[in-house]
Amino acid sequence: MTLARSPSARRWFPPLLLVGLLWIGGCAYVTFRVVRGLPSLEQLENPPNELATRVLSADGELIGQFFTKRRAYLPFDSIPPAFLHAIIAAEDRAFYRHWGIHLARIFKAFIKNVLAGDLTREGASTITQQLARNLYFGREVTLWRKLREAITAIQLERTYSKREILEMYTNTVYFGRGAYGLAVASQVYFDKSPSELTLAECAYLVALLKAPELYDARQFPERALQRRNLVLRLMWENGFISEAQARMAMREPIRLAEESTLRTNLEIAPHFLEMVRQAVSQDWRLRGYDLYRDGLTIYTTLNARLQRYAFAAVREHLAEYQRLFDRLWKWTPTVSSQLLEQAIRRDPRYLSAPPEERERIAQQLRRDRRFVDSVRYAATRIQVGFVALDLSTGDIVALVGAAPGIPGAPYPVRSFLNHVTQIRRQPGSAFKPFVYAAALRHGLSPDSVLPSGPFRYTLADGSLWQPKGSGEQFGEMVSLRTALKYSINSVAARLIIQYTTPREVADLAQRMGITTPLRPVPALALGASEVSPLELTNAYATIARQGIRIEPRFLLRVEDRHGNIIVDETATRSVSDALPATVAQQLTAMLISVVDGGTGSAIRRWYTGPAAGKTGTTNDFADAWFIGFTPDLVAGVWVGFDDRRITFTDWYGQGGRAAAPIWGRFMAKVYTDTTRLYRHRSFTLPDTLQRPPDTLRPELLLNPPPDFLPSPPPSP
Repeated sequence: MTLARSPSARRWFPPLLLVGLLWIGGCAYVTFRVVRGLPSLEQLENPPNELATRVLSADGELIGQFFTKRRAYLPFDSIPPAFLHAIIAAEDRAFYRHWGIHLARIFKAFIKNVLAGDLTREGASTITQQLARNLYFGREVTLWRKLREAITAIQLERTYSKREILEMYTNTVYFGRGAYGLAVASQVYFDKSPSELTLAECAYLVALLKAPELYDARQFPERALQRRNLVLRLMWENGFISEAQARMAMREPIRLAEESTLRTNLEIAPHFLEMVRQAVSQDWRLRGYDLYRDGLTIYTTLNARLQRYAFAAVREHLAEYQRLFDRLWKWTPTVSSQLLEQAIRRDPRYLSAPPEERERIAQQLRRDRRFVDSVRYAATRIQVGFVALDLSTGDIVALVGAAPGIPGAPYPVRSFLNHVTQIRRQPGSAFKPFVYAAALRHGLSPDSVLPSGPFRYTLADGSLWQPKGSGEQFGEMVSLRTALKYSINSVAARLIIQYTTPREVADLAQRMGITTPLRPVPALALGASEVSPLELTNAYATIARQGIRIEPRFLLRVEDRHGNIIVDETATRSVSDALPATVAQQLTAMLISVVDGGTGSAIRRWYTGPAAGKTGTTNDFADAWFIGFTPDLVAGVWVGFDDRRITFTDWYGQGGRAAAPIWGRFMAKVYTDTTRLYRHRSFTLPDTLQRPPDTLRPELLLNPPPDFLPSPPPSP
């Protein structure tokens, strides 16, 4: 028997089919939308975790970070239990009982959202869901994201243990102020390591997680305190702490670290940090690592304590010297006009203007008094390059690459140029020790005597070379010790012509540490070839080590996020015998006399311990130098200007006045430090070279002999 379809069934079949198809299509669409945004199995097993690379000083202080997100990884065993208890009490009390999502909380939140007319208003996220959001999803508040977040949370619970989830959460959650993870947040807010946090501080950091901007104690102290105390009360109610502990912690005020503390720590060596960044970025051994995301740890040679002393020495000296320069400097129309025109052509307003509009922009800038004053101000800021090396290792222990900014300055000036490694300037008389070293190798001694009067020499092209600055005021005949002590130019000229050769001096200087090619001309005796402060300082270190050259080092090792060593420079040293020990000892004795009554005696205003060194001053007082050493440290100072048209122009630009005080201030701070990192000890010299300090002559302290550098003659 055939059953006939009733008219009623035929009438309802098409609508039901359409509804079914729509339901299937809707489910397929929802599934597609949700599944399309889910992380893959590989992503679940290897969750993305962008970690900042940390740069540490030799004494274990964090001096810099490279990051896209400021984040450092903290192993589970290093997370304070109080912090974990606070998270669970405030964020997810059922954490150990659910499997990624909490159905009861979701249902309650759904009812509230329906009543409010907004399905995305109430979150009800578990810690695992929050971790899923931190790892794989943005902050977009949509139903699709919440569905993906819930599914991913379930997958995370299947992939990782509860302990691993808490560890990942602690290292990825955002605390505000650019801090991701507890390791960074504890430094930013309290200037502490996580292990040093108190119960109240842990509760406050967890309180921030709800809304870091709204509960920042510096901006909203009362609101922050209330939220912190709520977290403590929840910890008590959930049995993590006793009532007495909760009440005691609630009475503790929120004491945040000064805003500038971490910033100051990370800004004590910006030029050193950039030098490290460039070296690590170019190291073939680190190919495949991302400096900004892979959480490397870079160990350096810098000593944070000595770096602060160097920074303070530079700032103290420039506070006096910049005022002196500003008082004595006189603008000439030519220099002023040239500087202004160059600044106009570099100005963004001029560069972004159409070609036909540029002259009008230029005229506006020429009439803009503030613009003109800012150009002049920037050009006349004294710049500094300072570097200190440990003699026993060759390690760079302090480096100031540019003059620090002056608080309250009318115009912000910050130089990104590293004046220790990235400039080449004539060293003037600071180069003379290499001439004397070459002569000593030929059998002369510190007591050998030479004429000190004017010296003339005919070059190969027939021109006459006649260096300025003879030493006749010290007698017709002077010893090499006296000639170096008072920086007599005519004696250095005689030495390079009559007792050695320019080529021999150049070769010896390069064996001792000068890496820049040197012009082998007679004027080399007076520092006619340009060098960098770092290489000149390292060449002096060769003298201090009794002729042993060690290449400077600033990087010790690099580790990955798990502590595995990727780069190890601790055993890699380039050491060579560059100068006979007897010659180095003779030269050291002569350089001691330079600071004990000679052109470098200005350091004695601050530092009275054993020291040896040499000043340098170039034409028109453009560059001032002092390179010196103690039995432990060698330090070099260059002082000058980025624009070579700006010079000191007078007596105050001599190396003994413009540069030596920085050296003296630094060494005084180092050797009076209470930690006794370095202690006073005498130079190790043969008895024949030991002499009592010369009597200081006050008139030389006021007017030390000039150590001018004549313009270099043409090559012979």
